[in-house]
Amino acid sequence: SSNEHKLNFKKSKEACLSYIQDALLQKQWKRAAEFLTCYVESLEKDYSREHIGPSEMIWRIGTEILWHHSQSKMKEFNCFMEQMKTLGVKRYLKVCLEHVFHLLCNGQIDEAYQNLSLAESWRFGEQTAIQDKEIKLIQAYRGLLDYCSWSKQKKILLEHGEDGFADLAVEQEMHGYFRKAAVNLKEIIKIPGVWDVFVKCYVDLLEFYGEHNEARQVLNEYAYNSKFPANPNAHVYLYQFLKRQGESKKSLISALKILHDIVPSHELMIDFNTMLQKSKKRKKRHLGLEVIFAALDYAGWKENAKAWSCLARQVKQIVISEKHLDWIKQEWDSRKDWWTDFHFSHYLAKRNWQENKSLSCEKALVAGILLGKDCKYFKYISHQGCKARLKRFRMLKKFVTRHNPVYLRISG
Repeated sequence: SSNEHKLNFKKSKEACLSYIQDALLQKQWKRAAEFLTCYVESLEKDYSREHIGPSEMIWRIGTEILWHHSQSKMKEFNCFMEQMKTLGVKRYLKVCLEHVFHLLCNGQIDEAYQNLSLAESWRFGEQTAIQDKEIKLIQAYRGLLDYCSWSKQKKILLEHGEDGFADLAVEQEMHGYFRKAAVNLKEIIKIPGVWDVFVKCYVDLLEFYGEHNEARQVLNEYAYNSKFPANPNAHVYLYQFLKRQGESKKSLISALKILHDIVPSHELMIDFNTMLQKSKKRKKRHLGLEVIFAALDYAGWKENAKAWSCLARQVKQIVISEKHLDWIKQEWDSRKDWWTDFHFSHYLAKRNWQENKSLSCEKALVAGILLGKDCKYFKYISHQGCKARLKRFRMLKKFVTRHNPVYLRISG
């Protein structure tokens, strides 16, 4: 019966999709391609009298297979994407974008630009209004390629000799790319979202032509507008811009404070800590200690010599002055149950000594202050350093031994 036929078809279709999924997971691209071919052919055969467009599943699966298949060629990929464009009105622009990305990955920049230009001029009734944001994204990527062309012309101009006519021609062409890029990049960053690459390029254009106030406005909007999602990079770009402009330490610290609140493990926390340590204000120096302790909570910082040097330097200053030992105690109380194994084990002492003696010295100082002269890490490193007759390690051992009472005060 007709119902039985439909039921059997549904089962076979689901089984075929299951086989495709299994092949994809096992990276068996040839097998996946064969099953997908069967899947598409069965759809055409069973529904030849009905108008059925290809599902997004076929587009996604087919793209993945063609991207990884060893025998896949660019011509075949282009042909597949053109078929997906013509048969999927609602996702036409998405398919165009994916096609452009593939062209760019294969170094076909001119073809990518041409595809973007064609997509930008695409119109289809009410779909045009519905896909307005996607049109803006298409325009933004075209602006990005215009920026790349502008950047190439800028490089030529800067490397040129004193040929006035040649310089003028290059400068005119460069300015043409600037206008096209600026218009499209400016539009996309008005829409709330994460637009890192577009913002960076637009700011670069503005800075080159001396539009520093507008660049500052763009970056402030990107970082502080509550309509935009929280984005650490927005604060990184603002900080880097302020630094290039020679802004005050107060402005730089303000930008990094927000970054610290969002991503305490960011690499710029070294810069942040350094600025805070140099401050004359006690509150900021206290924050500096919090910042470097927080950064070292993360595994990616375990062997960061600069970070341990920052912490060792500040801890040493506090111990010598015997002021603000409560700052160290406050930070250590919440970490003493796990930092010992995380940072100061005997195994790590041996490895650090073998790989980076400078790092091991900084860590040993911190370990000796926080855990006392009987700490495994400190004992191993100081012994190895003295055994090797390294003056630095003899001084380290004397310092920690002399200030061992500090450990008793910190440990409570």
